[in-house]
Amino acid sequence: MKAVVSSSSKAADHKHLVLDQRGLDAARQSLDDGAVTPSYGPWRDDVVKLLNDALATELVCVLRYKRHYFTANGVESPAIADEFLVHANEESGHADRIAERIVQLGGEPDFAPGHLLERSHAAYDESTDLQAMVRANLIAERIAVESYRQMIALIGDKDPTTRRMLEDILSDEEEHADELKDWLGH
Repeated sequence: MKAVVSSSSKAADHKHLVLDQRGLDAARQSLDDGAVTPSYGPWRDDVVKLLNDALATELVCVLRYKRHYFTANGVESPAIADEFLVHANEESGHADRIAERIVQLGGEPDFAPGHLLERSHAAYDESTDLQAMVRANLIAERIAVESYRQMIALIGDKDPTTRRMLEDILSDEEEHADELKDWLGH
């Protein structure tokens, strides 16, 4: 049986959409923080850490794809190697966007080579066999897809700008994974 709610009780439960004046007043302070207003609350540092780990992942992916691009050989290798280079360049673009967002949030992007593998979700790979390269890259892309999905869920409405950026990058990573799946077994 459905409960019927009268329009008068709906009106009584209705809350108006009103901006929080205290939040607006707080935004007038700490101008050195740029776009980072107090409404970011305690999440800003967590978001910067998530983004620095994503940055490390993207940079390791660039290096892995570049190595595979230069070392791929075999009859099918020219076409696949060219796609490795395309993916490397796209991953580099992701890294740039992530680094820029870290700076916008008042953080420091960590490009230190010694820290990359420690923080990367995906592994580096030195395969010499073309199919092993494709497989290693597919695994890395699947890990990227999963890590971006989890970051998007964690960030939710805490930082809509970062969430939208991650959703955009996730779309590229899913496309990469689909392409690699198609190359597996060729």
